[in-house]
Amino acid sequence: MARPDKAAAVAELTDQFRSSNAAVLTEYRGLTVAQLKTLRRSLGENAQYAVVKNTLTKIAANEAGITQLDDLFAGPSAVAFVTGDPVEAAKGLRDFAKDNPALVIKGGVLDGKALSADEIKKLADLESREVLLAKLAGAMKAKQSQAAALFQALPSKFVRTAEALRVKLAEAEQGGAE
Repeated sequence: MARPDKAAAVAELTDQFRSSNAAVLTEYRGLTVAQLKTLRRSLGENAQYAVVKNTLTKIAANEAGITQLDDLFAGPSAVAFVTGDPVEAAKGLRDFAKDNPALVIKGGVLDGKALSADEIKKLADLESREVLLAKLAGAMKAKQSQAAALFQALPSKFVRTAEALRVKLAEAEQGGAE
């Protein structure tokens, strides 16, 4: 029978897997406590980084319906549970790993889809959600401005053509009247 403390740890990890948008599994071998503290700060407000036991975490992930990470639970593992923007957390992990090669990104899961370490690095290369939304809004505004200019151009071109025709007819009448 499972010990109550292990059952509680599994239940807590299961809740974290279920309540987070993404989870990134890393190996932290060789990092000091101070470096782990720096890493936790670099992940942002919407991510929680926890050193975990592989067996308990594997059980919790399976209970949460995440089986894609089963092969990655080897060696000293830690999980970054992301509840907000996964790009911000991925950038924090990538940047920290550049400065501290002891941190190895093993893989992760984003909205139920498995991610390899390379895919997490690609995710980190994306711009933040706010920047992408601002670019989208700018593009939509530009298209609306282009459409407004097009709709305005048609009547003004018609008016200019009609005016040129009136002038030409007026000149022809004056030429014919003489």
